[in-house]
Amino acid sequence: QVQLVESGGGLVQAGGSLRLSCAASGSIGSGNVMGWYRQAPGTQRELVANINSVGSTNYGDSVKGRFRISRDNAKNTVYLQMNSLKPEDTAVYYCNMAYRGYDYWGQGTQVTVSS
Repeated sequence: QVQLVESGGGLVQAGGSLRLSCAASGSIGSGNVMGWYRQAPGTQRELVANINSVGSTNYGDSVKGRFRISRDNAKNTVYLQMNSLKPEDTAVYYCNMAYRGYDYWGQGTQVTVSS
């Protein structure tokens, strides 16, 4: 079993920055993909960004050029640096680990961007 614990959410003004962290623990195998999804009220959960164990990344179109994902394999931690935040980035952000067909999720952290 894998546990994911997020931190770093909060309230920020438009144009500001936040950094999210997600620490994984438990039965963590190599070759996993870690990432961030978000869900705003009344919308479907969407991919923000993910990164595999060798550093290849994918980003959702709405965050390209503003967000950057990174990971520290030694610490089993993934980070999301969010810059130039917009009110439409407001959502609950969920950490995800995909491994051998299984998806693991964190509890979510709220990010609110005020205009």
